[in-house]
Amino acid sequence: MCFGAHSVEIEGESRVRFESLSDNFRKDLTGSDQLLLLRNLAHVTLEKGEVNVGLELQDSRTYFGDDGTPLTNSFTNPFDILQLYIEQPLPASSSANGWKFKAKLGRQTLSLGSKRQIERVSFANVIKSYTGAYISGTSSHGTELHSFYVVPIARLPNRRQPLTDNQFKSDKEQWQRRIWGLHLRHPFRSVVGRGPNWVEAFAYGLDEKDHQTFQTANRHYTTFGFRLYRPETEVGFNYDLEAAIRKGSRHLTTSPSDNTDLKVNAHMMIARFGYTFDHPWQPNIAFQYYYASGDKTPEDGRFDQYERLFGGRRTDLNNTSIHGPLTPANLRAPGIRLQVGSGNDWDARLHYSRASLAEAKDRFVIGQFRDTTGLAGSFLGHAIDTRWRRHFSRSHSTIDLGYSYFSPGHYLKQLDTTSMPTHFGYVQWIKRFSSQTSDI
Repeated sequence: MCFGAHSVEIEGESRVRFESLSDNFRKDLTGSDQLLLLRNLAHVTLEKGEVNVGLELQDSRTYFGDDGTPLTNSFTNPFDILQLYIEQPLPASSSANGWKFKAKLGRQTLSLGSKRQIERVSFANVIKSYTGAYISGTSSHGTELHSFYVVPIARLPNRRQPLTDNQFKSDKEQWQRRIWGLHLRHPFRSVVGRGPNWVEAFAYGLDEKDHQTFQTANRHYTTFGFRLYRPETEVGFNYDLEAAIRKGSRHLTTSPSDNTDLKVNAHMMIARFGYTFDHPWQPNIAFQYYYASGDKTPEDGRFDQYERLFGGRRTDLNNTSIHGPLTPANLRAPGIRLQVGSGNDWDARLHYSRASLAEAKDRFVIGQFRDTTGLAGSFLGHAIDTRWRRHFSRSHSTIDLGYSYFSPGHYLKQLDTTSMPTHFGYVQWIKRFSSQTSDI
């Protein structure tokens, strides 16, 4: 066996999760729901010097879903190529400032900064990937510069029955959709504690157009933003401040007959302030406010809702999958959270949010409700989210338990008189593996 490589590294994981939800909060869905989710990942890297060639396979399947299960291609994607890339340093990438750059070309996953703008998801059963170029650089002072130009991968199948049956269909690049980004991170010292603080500035773009096999809303967005933060793992005061504004245009729907451009002016922000105590369990208590704009006047020829495009939401808001009522679109969510942990052995989190619509006439995105009169008000309800994880270093495995509670507020009670509190729970087991062979 000879690949002309210095070494081969193989790593991956197998994950099994069972979820149960009672009293669904989504429009036209009632009763309980259960789902079994299986995900297997295998990542092979061939290394020769500083050049890496990577191949990662993903197999994501679901069972026990019924007509009331909100099943999409973020749950099911049987056996496909998640990543296939080559990565190598750029020539003459060093300078007087000590910069070193490397390029990654091909199909790949992306996670940058807070991951609120683009993320390689972990809790979702299907990981998103992209095809294109990603260039990153690091200076001798720790400053990071990231840039990419990619197209998203269409995860297939995307119709209900093939998803329910776990049918195989090869994923395809969406060449009519293009995503680009520039992201700068810089460490700095401050009077706040002993550890490092970070400042980030970023710009992201999305451009898309209709194709005969895939209709779009013809979105042309540019998003500018910044972030200041100090990690919660550092003893003492910590914070996370991020804000972004999005400009551009889009059509209201994906219909081919919809050719009216709506002007887009949307924005988001999150402010989290916390304190980590000097204790073996590292307790951190934090106050948080999350805001993502909504469309104040739906019929004014504008679209002001801050859509969640490729970023994550679980870290900031709630357990997702068949639950996940809160998403960063048309949302106001002040809250408080407590996190504790003991090194690499275990960790836990308790998070409360008081959730409302940012604009009463815009959609409750996940619940699929909309009151164009605004008479139902904006208060969505109270959300409590918990998680506990136990890590076993010897067996390279993790047990993960979670429970969430969502109590409907005035808005949902007005639009759905049968609405009841939603209970969601899950248990999952993760087994990781890795091996390396040198000089082959």
